[in-house]
Amino acid sequence: MKKNKKLVTILVPAYNEQDVLNMLYDRLKTIMDNLSNYDFEVLLVNDGSKDDTLKIMKDLRLKDSRICYLNLSRNYGKETAMIAGLDYAKGDCVIIIDADLQDPPELIPDMLTYWEEGYDDVYAKRKSRKGESFLKKFTSKMYYKTLQSITNIEIQKDTGDFRLLDRRCVEALKAIRESQRYTKGLFSWIGYNKKEILFDRDPRAAGQTKWNYGKLINLSIDGLTSFTTAPLRWAAIMGILVSLAGFIYMLAIIIKTLIYGIDVPGYSSTMVVILFLGGIQLIFLGVIGEYLGRTFNETKSRPLYFIERYNEEKETNEMLNKR
Repeated sequence: MKKNKKLVTILVPAYNEQDVLNMLYDRLKTIMDNLSNYDFEVLLVNDGSKDDTLKIMKDLRLKDSRICYLNLSRNYGKETAMIAGLDYAKGDCVIIIDADLQDPPELIPDMLTYWEEGYDDVYAKRKSRKGESFLKKFTSKMYYKTLQSITNIEIQKDTGDFRLLDRRCVEALKAIRESQRYTKGLFSWIGYNKKEILFDRDPRAAGQTKWNYGKLINLSIDGLTSFTTAPLRWAAIMGILVSLAGFIYMLAIIIKTLIYGIDVPGYSSTMVVILFLGGIQLIFLGVIGEYLGRTFNETKSRPLYFIERYNEEKETNEMLNKR
């Protein structure tokens, strides 16, 4: 009896990636053709692109029956696009890779080898990051260092979303329906047997990055608020210290007045104290507001996304007729 091949899903979230999709397909096709002992499904997730990304996805599906595409109803962001892809992925394992070819698809055979050895999460760790500025690399390093110091979860450094996930990892991630997702942290949070592969990250093959500093800051805040309540604890500790300092200063003024008589304080020192305390209070209110806002969003329990189309019946029939 012929043994069924394992199905591998290659998940590619894409937003305005018309310049690279065909190049990505060519490299993936070479790999899939060489790995004849597996069946493959390439699931392209269109995250509300405004260029010809969706059209190229449809054309690729007509060309290759292994290509599937998922068209979201609007742009939800990469984190949501990934969970949408995981919801629709059919493979025994799922390999997540960006469309920009900064992560080399040629690592996929090595990932599959480690998966066959029993590893559930085979992730690619960057040895170098070509095409990225010193500022971006420095801020990324400091962010992960800070996050690791305030959470009890081991955060994977210099890793992105490029990884192989066993089906049980996929099911674990699908069970987490947070609306404001920080998937890089969730990969660590779910646990399971992990293995790293080192690689040199390439510059983008074409097009422009969709991650500006504003989006990166928002993602960083999501990471901090999703995996630690340390900022709230810091606010409480700072409040206690400021209150204690204020109480000591009050006692000093009372003692000084009793000994030397009434002394009119200076305007400048008064304003400095008022502005300092006011600034501290506003910062702490902002921290509390971040957590409160996320709690509010989660309690609404809205669906994470809506699908405009999963493949297309007409295209599927045309593809079958060509066989």
